[in-house]
Amino acid sequence: MALRPIDNALPTTPERPKKQAKLSIPIQTQKKPSDFGVNEENKASPLPPPPPPADASVDYISSEKLKPFEDPESKIQGLVEGLESKDWVKVCESLNDVRRFSLHHSTVLLPILEKVMLILVKAMNNPRSALCKTSIMAASDIFNAFGEKLLDFTDSGAFDRLLLQLLLKASQDKKFVCEEADKSLKSMVNTIAPLPLLNKLSGYVNHGNLRVRAKAAVSISNSVSKMGVDEIKEFGLVKLLQMATGSLNDRLPEAREAARSIVFSVYKAFTENEDENPGEAWQSFCQSSLSPIQAQSIIKAVGSQ
Repeated sequence: MALRPIDNALPTTPERPKKQAKLSIPIQTQKKPSDFGVNEENKASPLPPPPPPADASVDYISSEKLKPFEDPESKIQGLVEGLESKDWVKVCESLNDVRRFSLHHSTVLLPILEKVMLILVKAMNNPRSALCKTSIMAASDIFNAFGEKLLDFTDSGAFDRLLLQLLLKASQDKKFVCEEADKSLKSMVNTIAPLPLLNKLSGYVNHGNLRVRAKAAVSISNSVSKMGVDEIKEFGLVKLLQMATGSLNDRLPEAREAARSIVFSVYKAFTENEDENPGEAWQSFCQSSLSPIQAQSIIKAVGSQ
């Protein structure tokens, strides 16, 4: 019997190919140039924001440190152009030049002062605080240099516009602007005679802004405190009392205190020559000159002094 070859003895099944083990290769993310050298500790702390530009570059110079010009006649030629510059830093420098002219060369500045004052009012309206404050400082030096001459600019209303802006700035929430405006209003009161100034201020005691009313009342009170008996009577006792009555019941303590001061100054002027029963004479005067409500407020204010 013939033998079959061994290769044909058993049926053969083909071997399945062995699966190769999968290798997981970590995928490296490309680092940003800003990530090199940064660990988690210092990455968690963001860099501080850059300091704000602008106002830090402006120096607020006191009047005492402002020096005269070597050649004021030449310097005055470019003053208005500097004040009207688009560069606010240049405007601040020109405002300081206005101050130097006011303090040391007032006669050179006087011919263009009215125009300068109108530009000054515009600078006060600028939202940049440094520009606003520098313009208010310039207003103070102008008051100290020119005083009542400023009232002559009636055609353009330069003084009236300046006064309104100072009252508004003194009513602001920005403390350092408010304080500077208060100083400027005091300079105005100290350099302008009470009678013409009171006529300018009287319209603001009924202003729609209660803070403006208060600042106006304070300026009126400061002005009246400088007046003698004859000046108070010349301006008008009743007129002063009527100016004060609205502020006696105002919402702001500053306004009420100023109004009481005005009333008491009028009371002293009225009773100076009243030897007998000054209180009764005062009450009779108030009741005959004012409305019943006004008279009651005035009499009560004097009684509380």
